[in-house]
Amino acid sequence: MRRIICLGFLIIINFTLQSTIFGFHDINCITPNLLLILTMSFGLMRGRKEGLLVGFFCGFMVDCFISGIMGPFMLLYMLIGYVNGFFHKNYMIEDVLLPLIVIIIDDIVFNFLVYIIYFLLHRRLELSDYFLNIMLPEALITSLLTVIIYKFYVLVNRYLKEKDRGKEAK
Repeated sequence: MRRIICLGFLIIINFTLQSTIFGFHDINCITPNLLLILTMSFGLMRGRKEGLLVGFFCGFMVDCFISGIMGPFMLLYMLIGYVNGFFHKNYMIEDVLLPLIVIIIDDIVFNFLVYIIYFLLHRRLELSDYFLNIMLPEALITSLLTVIIYKFYVLVNRYLKEKDRGKEAK
């Protein structure tokens, strides 16, 4: 129960920060994708199931409050959280290099799929402009922020694991 409340709190805080503070101080309409960092982090640290669930609720928040239609962002975040969960058993949690590489790939794939859904299907074919002006800068900003935020998520995950172990020992 503690994990669910903590994750819900993290999702709400990240959504609020992403849509307000970072949304007002964006550079050329580019904001770091905090919800993607959260989804990637818990997918890597906790596995496919938790990555999928965190991705579901992150996408649900975006679809409810920002997107015009229900579902596309929910599906994208769920897919990314689930795929990142495959790396759960193959790396050390304290390592920052794998999350950095994964977040760059995740952000580029995420923005490419957003391009397909929102632009290509509406016959806007400026992929090179979108790639150079939106995808690469956002991937850079998100990856720089990942280095800082990921360490905090590792601490939160460690705290929650210790509390779960303490509860099991009783």
